[in-house]
Amino acid sequence: MANEIEKYNLLALADIAKINGFTDDDIEKLNGFEYTGPTLLKGIFGYGGTSGTNLVTNAGVIGSDVSRVGTARYALAAAEYGTGTALFGFGVGADYFGMTNLVNTSGVVGSDVTAVGTGRYGVAAANYGTDKAIFAYGDTGSGVTTISNLVSNSGVVASDVSGVGTARHHLTATEWGTDTAIFALGYNNNSPYNHGMSNLVNNSGVVASDVTAVASGRSYVAGCRYGTDTGILLAGQPVGGAGYNTNKVSNTGVVASDVGGVGTDRYGMAATEYGSGKAVQAYGHTGSATSSISNLISDSGVVGADVTGVGTARSDLAATSYGT
Repeated sequence: MANEIEKYNLLALADIAKINGFTDDDIEKLNGFEYTGPTLLKGIFGYGGTSGTNLVTNAGVIGSDVSRVGTARYALAAAEYGTGTALFGFGVGADYFGMTNLVNTSGVVGSDVTAVGTGRYGVAAANYGTDKAIFAYGDTGSGVTTISNLVSNSGVVASDVSGVGTARHHLTATEWGTDTAIFALGYNNNSPYNHGMSNLVNNSGVVASDVTAVASGRSYVAGCRYGTDTGILLAGQPVGGAGYNTNKVSNTGVVASDVGGVGTDRYGMAATEYGSGKAVQAYGHTGSATSSISNLISDSGVVGADVTGVGTARSDLAATSYGT
C-alpha cells in the first residue's frame, strides 16, 4: 500500500508492543501492580417490613432470603461508601428511625448503629465523591423535610444539615458522572402531591436547589447507576398511569423525558447496580399485591422482561451495590 504507516513518533510499529521494557504478555503488570480487570459489583436488597436481605451476584442472580439483622423497618434507603462497603439507614416501623446498618464487602449486614440524624421515612440515598454517601429528604412523622446527612468513607453518619429544595418523601437517588449524585421525584403532602423535580449533588455532598421537572411526577420510585457514569429512575406511583415510566440520567446530570415501562407495573421497588455497568430492579407492589419479580437492566439502560421472583415478596425496601 502506498504511504503505508510504519513508524509513529520514530517508533517502529513492530516495537509498539513494548512499553518501557514490558511486552504484551506482561502489560497487565505496571510498576509492580497487576491489573485484574474491572470490579464486578454485587448487590443487596434489604428490609421492607420484617424481611431480611437478598444478595445479588455479579451476574445479576438474586439469592434466597437471608435472616434479618437489626430493627425491622421499611421506607429506608441504602448506598455504597468507602471501598466495596455499604449501609442501610433510616426508615419506619415501630417508630421513625435514624439508625444505620453497615454492610461489609461480603454482603454481611451489621447490627444497628445508634441514630445520629433525625428519624424519618421515605428517605433516599446515593454515593458521591467516589467513597462517601448522602441520605436526604423524607418524612419525620410531623411532616416532610429537606434534611440531609453525609456519610464518611468509614461509614460514619454526620448530624443533620438544613435542606435545600422541595420537601418530599418516597423519592429516589442515584449517582451520575464520576463522583456526583441526584435526588429526584417524590411525594409532597400538598397538591400536586407527586413531583418530578430533581436536585443535583456535587462531589462535596452539597445539594442544589430544584431543577424543573422533566419526568412525570411520581413517588415510591427506584433508582440506581447503570453504565459507567449514567443513572436511571424507575417506575413508581401512580400505578397504571404516569408511574409506569423510566427516565435516564445523563453523565451531566440531565434527566431525560419519560420512556414507557417494561414488565409488570409496580411501585415501592428497589434497584441496584451489579457486575460491570448493569443493574437490576426487584420486588415492589402491583397495586393489588406485593411482588418478588425482578427485571435486569443492561449497561445501556434497557429494562428487560420480568424474571420470576426469588425471596419474600415485599415493597418499600432498599438496595445498594457492594463488593470489591
